[in-house]
Amino acid sequence: QVQLVESGGGLVQSGGSLRLSCAAKGLTVSHYLMSWYRQAPGKERELVASISAGDDTTGYADSVKGRFTISRDNANSLLYLRMNSLKPEDTAVYYCNAVSGFNGHWGQGTQVTVSS
Repeated sequence: QVQLVESGGGLVQSGGSLRLSCAAKGLTVSHYLMSWYRQAPGKERELVASISAGDDTTGYADSVKGRFTISRDNANSLLYLRMNSLKPEDTAVYYCNAVSGFNGHWGQGTQVTVSS
């Protein structure tokens, strides 16, 4: 059974940093396109960052480029999102996502709140 469990969210002041983690069980993270999404109240879920299967190519939403870094620990089946220079508009529930072919999986999300 596949399970993605996010952690590391919390309340932080504007300009601060957080590191989110996603622990993957039941899948080999290196074989999946792994992504972080976020959803703010009243808004649609949006893609924040992705890391490809195999060659670890990364991609970021324009709103987080230069501030967020996605990485993966294949040996321990972990996905990370390092978030620096946080802004109030980064406030959202952050979700881990894993996709391989027609198989997709979501975590339950972790809340990030950035105070001004």
